[in-house]
Amino acid sequence: MKRLSEKEEALMKIIWKMKKAFAKDVREELPNPKPHINTVATTMRRLADKGFLKFEDFGATYRYSAAISKKEYTNRFVKPLLTGLFGNSIKNAISFFAEEEEISVEELKEIIRLIEDKGSKGS
Repeated sequence: MKRLSEKEEALMKIIWKMKKAFAKDVREELPNPKPHINTVATTMRRLADKGFLKFEDFGATYRYSAAISKKEYTNRFVKPLLTGLFGNSIKNAISFFAEEEEISVEELKEIIRLIEDKGSKGS
């Protein structure tokens, strides 16, 4: 199973959010200019062929759902990419985005709150 393209990830994000959807529903969630419905349907069929989506056959159309969770995808593809680029250090990754002004002080504070909340739940 290979990492998805940017367009494929955009479709998967919609499926993860909607749980189950037809290609026309996914297309409606995409930003303008929207791709042709055939493009969306073809991409979704490819995602199913790659094992990322499963589908129910409704005769002339299919309803899709995720075959892999967002968390599983992130752990398998995104986390190794980040840790590989930043020496297996989340701190280095966050420092990079802070230096490049890709992350705000408020976002950093929110990350700290999430870490503190997780720590207090483990106690």
